[in-house]
Formats: sequence, C-alpha cells, structure tokens
Amino acid sequence: MTPPDPELVRTQTLDWLDQAVIGLNLCPFAKSVRVKGQVRTVISDATDTDTLLTELLAELQHLATVDPEQTDTTLLVHPRVLSDFLDFNDFLDVADMALRQLGLEGTLQIASFHPRFQFAGTDADDITNYTNRSPWPMLHLIRESSIDRAVAAFPEAEAIYERNIETLERLGLDGWRQLFPDFPTPDKP
Repeated sequence: MTPPDPELVRTQTLDWLDQAVIGLNLCPFAKSVRVKGQVRTVISDATDTDTLLTELLAELQHLATVDPEQTDTTLLVHPRVLSDFLDFNDFLDVADMALRQLGLEGTLQIASFHPRFQFAGTDADDITNYTNRSPWPMLHLIRESSIDRAVAAFPEAEAIYERNIETLERLGLDGWRQLFPDFPTPDKP
C-alpha cells in the first residue's frame, strides 16, 4: 500500500480543524490559536509505535520549551501507524506514561482523535463519536495553562461537551458526510 502523501494529510487535517473543530465550534478555544498561527502540525512518517513514541517524546519536549506565542498547541498526525482504533486506544496509555516520565503531567495533556473514534457504550455510527473523529489518527498536545485561560474566559466551559453533542445530533451523519465526503464513516471505510 502506498503511504499517504504528507501534504494531503496536512491539508485534510487542517480542513477538518477549520470546518469541524472551528466551523462547528466544537472547541471554542481553537479559533484564536489557529488565527494566530500557533498550531504546529507535525505529520509523522512513523510505521511502528516505537518510532511514534520517539516522535511524541520529542514533540512533548518541544511544546514544553517553545514560546507559547510561537506554538501554543501541536497536532501530531500519524497516518501510517495505529489506524486500528483499539490499538490506538491502547497506545494512549503509553502516551500518558511518556508525559509522566518527562515530568510534564500538569503542564501538558494529550487529547486523542481518530477516524474510527468510539466512546465506550456507543454504536460505531453514533454521531456523538464524531466529536473526536478526525481524518487521520492524531495526538493533540495541549498546554494546561492555555486550557486554564480559555476556560476562565469561556462561561460554562463544562457545557461544551453537551453542546457539541447537540450540534452533531442536529447535523447528523448526512450533514457530516456533506461536510466531509471523503471522511471514513461506519458504512464507508
């Protein structure tokens, strides 16, 4: 199988960021860092989890040391490894352990996005899963201080999750397919 073109992966990832995350307002904090050019997008060429872990460690260290005005958040997209959601989900424990080993727990956190993301207890085609579905497997590295500032500035931040579910339920799978015709859905790998 031919590996995906890194520029196509970058384009699809940023389109998803602009249209879904920002366009549907799934994360009210994303727009400002995107507009300011503070989102670092790293397309990994890793084909195994050991290489991905090495890249994750480097990106965590980079984000911890770089000026937030330059890079406030990092999207580590890995299209060639962990395409199976259960394997990806298992890797999240490894990622969290890496964060602790670097002494960055409480400074950075890792959010997960995957084309086949599925919350426990939901069906594969449940629209609520799309809050965490992205075109490619991705680890989102986030500064805790940025989250704290955003939450302080956003009234009722705890209601974001419920609002996202309402937004996606209104949109429905057909609406999602219109936004992202090439995006994997349960009926289309």
